[in-house]
Amino acid sequence: MNEFLDVLNENGEYTNRVAKREECHKKGLWHKAVVVFIISNDNKRVLLQQRSANKKLWPNLWDMTAGGHVLSGELGYQAVIREAKEEIGIDLSKNDLEFIGATISEDIKKDIINRHFNEYFIAHCDIDLNEITLQEEEVQDIKWFDKEDIMKRVNNNYEDLTTKIGCWNHLMKYFEIIENN
Repeated sequence: MNEFLDVLNENGEYTNRVAKREECHKKGLWHKAVVVFIISNDNKRVLLQQRSANKKLWPNLWDMTAGGHVLSGELGYQAVIREAKEEIGIDLSKNDLEFIGATISEDIKKDIINRHFNEYFIAHCDIDLNEITLQEEEVQDIKWFDKEDIMKRVNNNYEDLTTKIGCWNHLMKYFEIIENN
């Protein structure tokens, strides 16, 4: 399936151009991406996915709960809802999502030039892992991690985690804020 993305300029402004995902990554065109971390209602655990061994970037590493590209004509929260359903079979609604920030990122690996304007979201819910349906070409496993374990891994040079620094920084900042309130 071809994914068509809105092409942005270096300031994050729409250019009125649409391109296939592959073209964006080949030419390094700026586009939007989203991330959601599902956190348990008691704020003690985070649901992470393990990326498929077949992924070009970060195979076999633990990653955010769900995420991906914002398709042309889509808003960030709509992309989060779609990606959570596609990747792990979880139904989220707009009311479940809390926007916690945005960054830009540039990641060049092999023949992929990822230039993203990222939006980060949190959703609180306690999910039974037996009710999850994995999109096998994207995700090979899913697991609840204690937040202390994630913090330790981040501080240990992202041990077994993707090196999506903005994602992990926003999650760590979120925990810092809620602990101080």
